[in-house]
Amino acid sequence: MSRVFSPRRFAAMVAKEFVQMRRDRLTFGMMVGIPLLQLILFGYAINTDPKHLPTAVLDNDRSVFSRTLLSAMKNSLYYDFVAEIGSEAEAEELLRLGEVQFAVTIPPDFGRNLVRGEKPVLLLEADATDPSATSNAVTAVREGVRSVLNRDLTGPLAALRATDGPVTLRVHPRYNPEAVTQYNVVPGLMGVVLTMTLVIITSLAMTRERERGTMENLLITPVRPLEVLLGKLVPYILVGYVQMVLIIVAARVLFQVPFLGSLWLLFGVSFFFIVANLGVGITFSTVAQNQLQAVQMSFFFFLPSIILSGFMFPFRGMPEWAQHIGAILPLTHFLRIVRGVVLKGNGPADILPHLWPIVLFLFVSLGIGVKRYRQTLD
Repeated sequence: MSRVFSPRRFAAMVAKEFVQMRRDRLTFGMMVGIPLLQLILFGYAINTDPKHLPTAVLDNDRSVFSRTLLSAMKNSLYYDFVAEIGSEAEAEELLRLGEVQFAVTIPPDFGRNLVRGEKPVLLLEADATDPSATSNAVTAVREGVRSVLNRDLTGPLAALRATDGPVTLRVHPRYNPEAVTQYNVVPGLMGVVLTMTLVIITSLAMTRERERGTMENLLITPVRPLEVLLGKLVPYILVGYVQMVLIIVAARVLFQVPFLGSLWLLFGVSFFFIVANLGVGITFSTVAQNQLQAVQMSFFFFLPSIILSGFMFPFRGMPEWAQHIGAILPLTHFLRIVRGVVLKGNGPADILPHLWPIVLFLFVSLGIGVKRYRQTLD
């Protein structure tokens, strides 16, 4: 054999690899699709300065000054007034359910006390479970309160134009008053870890068995396809719960994350989320021809899940089309459930709006996976 480098042999090897790439269409598609997906998601869907945040208003004064303040907040583009409420209990309920990001309360006699120079209080309550979603909006209203009323403070009221503003802004960041990032990130990691590990491990395990031929050995046994499938799923369900316990212990011991809700409620809801991810892994294993393709498809599912779910970036900062896609993914709803139970103490009725999309995704993913898996065995 000649030891001299041969351009002819080198060209033959290059041509051989291109032929192999052409035959492995799924891998080639992933090579093109994943960079495009990253480009679209990071270029269009990522926004660390969310605006048009849903806000509830409790205006007990209804004076020209209160209307001026609310108009200024709306014109800042950070606040969208979606509900006009009649009590502080309604504000508490909307914030706890996550239906609004802010609640503005203007007390009675706000305008009269302002004219008297008594610096009335404007209360701004914020759902601060994700500090990055509210920080810029709070800064904007702080700056606006100092000068927005200057137009109305004319003539004898001009003396009220103090440098620190004629109004006292009182901000109540709820559920995470110290804006500790770990309180938001660590509970969210529970869903991220479960999504990543369960989808990848399930798809890899089943694809590996088919590659080794052990699936064919099951055909000569009395075991039915459904029994085989359930026998493979149950251990991974237990693995998911072990991961949850480790994360919860670490959250309490290492990061001192408060746990206000029911641990058993969280465990019960997590069952549906775990099985939904296992259904995705089963489906991928029936499509993938080898373990590399199984990993590629798992990553193709995991990347949008982690970006569009609100784990890394504020969900309400994304464009509407990205929010619609994110609303389909089970991780989006599971993050809201986990953070609601852990930081807000939400109960079964509070998490129900986010539970049924996970259950629906479970039936779809598991149904497709079981059907294709039975066809593979049969």
